[in-house]
Amino acid sequence: MEFIAIIYILIFMIFGLALFSVMQIRMAGIKIKDFWGFIQANQMLDKLYIFSKRCNRMSVQEQLIFLSEAEKVFDAFDKIPEMIWEEEYRKYADVLDTYKSIRVNRWNRQSESSNL
Repeated sequence: MEFIAIIYILIFMIFGLALFSVMQIRMAGIKIKDFWGFIQANQMLDKLYIFSKRCNRMSVQEQLIFLSEAEKVFDAFDKIPEMIWEEEYRKYADVLDTYKSIRVNRWNRQSESSNL
């Protein structure tokens, strides 16, 4: 009997903590869906950060994949206040710099090919 009471109390505490977390996220002005997207984008940011270190050796297809994934990450991070992800700012900035570099290089190649 005591075992069942302890299980009910633990389940009640878990639901209470989950509800408290959801309320804190909403009070911060963030939608739950946006916050979940941010968590997934944060994991992708780590992968893109590693991938961005080999920017000069990427094939055209790898660059396209990098660009599309980086845009998804930027969109997710734009929906969340900066104070939440300020620890990840260095990685974000490095990925953004690589993104800009690839975009400029692709634009230069396209303009060169259209001039010929």
